[in-house]
Amino acid sequence: MNQREMHDKILAMVREYCDTFHNQDEGYKEGERIPYASRVYNHEEMENLVDSALEFWLTSGHYVKEFEKGLAEYLGTKFVSVVNSGSSANLLAFMTLTSPLLKERRIRRGDEVITVAAGFPTTVSPIINYGAVPVFVDVTIPQYNIDVTKLEAALSEKTKAVMIAHTLGNPFDLKVVKDFCDRHNLWLIEDNCDALGSLYTIDGEEKFTGSIGDIGTSSFYPPHHMTMGQGGAVYTKNPLLHKIIRSMRDWGRDCVCASGQDNFCGHRFDGQYGELPRGYDHKYVYSHFGLNLNITDMQAAVGVAQLKKFPKFVERRRYNFDRLYNGLQDVSDKLILPEPAEGSKPSWFGFMMTCNGIERQKIVPYIESRGVQTRMLFAGNLIKHPCFDEMRASGDGYRVVGSLENTDRIMNDTFWVGVYPGMTDEKLDYMIKVIKESVEEA
Repeated sequence: MNQREMHDKILAMVREYCDTFHNQDEGYKEGERIPYASRVYNHEEMENLVDSALEFWLTSGHYVKEFEKGLAEYLGTKFVSVVNSGSSANLLAFMTLTSPLLKERRIRRGDEVITVAAGFPTTVSPIINYGAVPVFVDVTIPQYNIDVTKLEAALSEKTKAVMIAHTLGNPFDLKVVKDFCDRHNLWLIEDNCDALGSLYTIDGEEKFTGSIGDIGTSSFYPPHHMTMGQGGAVYTKNPLLHKIIRSMRDWGRDCVCASGQDNFCGHRFDGQYGELPRGYDHKYVYSHFGLNLNITDMQAAVGVAQLKKFPKFVERRRYNFDRLYNGLQDVSDKLILPEPAEGSKPSWFGFMMTCNGIERQKIVPYIESRGVQTRMLFAGNLIKHPCFDEMRASGDGYRVVGSLENTDRIMNDTFWVGVYPGMTDEKLDYMIKVIKESVEEA
C-alpha cells in the first residue's frame, strides 16, 4: 500500500468513525438539557482535521489560505487574516489603529473611543490595554444596541474611533454610526463576533455586517455561528490596514514572506531600516510591536468544512428565532421580545428577552430547572464589574455620557436562550412551553 492509498484508507475510516459514533440522533426527550449553543458538524470537519494532521504542517498552511480566501469571498471584503480567537481579533483590530503608519489618525494614549458597557468585555479591554479611554453610552431596548442619539454628546476633540459589537446578531444602526464616523473622520471597528452572516442595507445595497466599517472581527469559538475550536478573524478592505494587521499578527515584522518562504520581495539583504546596519536580514526587521496570533492549519481545516455549511446555518438560526418569536407572542406583555434593526436581516446568535413587571430571579431558575440553558447579556453593565474597581475609585480611565439606564435594566432584567442550528422543532417548542410556564409561575 502506497502513501496515497494509506491516506485515503485512514480518511475513509475517520468518516466511518464519525458517522458511527458522533451526531447520533436518538430523538428529543422532553426535559433533556437544551444548551444555548453547540457545535454542528459531520464527517467532513473530522476528515479535514485528520488530513491536516497527517500532513503534520503544524503552523498556518494551505488550509489557512483557503479559509481566508473563502471567508473574504463570502463577506465581500478584500482582506481576511485569521487569528487564534475572537478576543485576539478585537485586540489586533484595535492594535492596528495605533500604528505610526496611520500618522495623525493613529490612536494614542489618552485618545477616546466610543463604545457601550452592555456586552462582552473583550470589545472594551483592548481600548484600556492600549491606554485609550472608553466612552460609554447607553443602548436601546429591545434592539440591545448603541443608542445613536447619544453619539454627538459623546464626541470630544480626543475622539478617534467607535468600537462596538452587533449584539447577538442584531446589527447596530450602521447607517447612523457610519455617517457619524465619516463626518468626524473616526475609525469604525465592527465587533462582528456574534453576528457573522447578518445583513444590513446601506446606501441601497445589502451588505454583510463586519464589511461596512474600517475593520470587522469574528470569533470561531464553539458556541459561535461556526467553529474551528479556537479561532477568529480580522477583515478589511483597506490595503494599509491589512498591511498593519498582518505585521502585528506576525510578531510585528516588516517582512511579508509566508511561513517557510524567503526573499519574496527580492531585497532581503539590501534594505535600510531604522538604525540597523544596511542590508540587515529583512525577515528579522520589526516595524511594529506585534504578537504571534496565528492559528494552526488543523483549526483552519475544520473552518474550511464549516464555511461550506455556513449559509444553511444562518438560515436555520433565522428559522429558530422566528419560531420562538411567534410562539412567545402570548407573553410579550411580560417578556419584551427582541426586534431586529431597521433595514437588517440578522443572523441571530440568541433570543433575548427583558422581564417586564416580573422578576428575572424567578423566571431564569424555573427555566434552567426544566433543562433549558440561559445566559445573561454577558457583562450586563461592564463598569459595575471588579475589573473597573480601581478606575471607579479614581474616577479616571473612562467616561460615561448621560445615564446608562437601559444598560442597568439589561443587567437586572434581561436574559437569552439559544437558536443554534442544531435545534429541532421539538426542542424549540419545549423551550416555548417552559418559558410560558415560567411567566405564569412568576
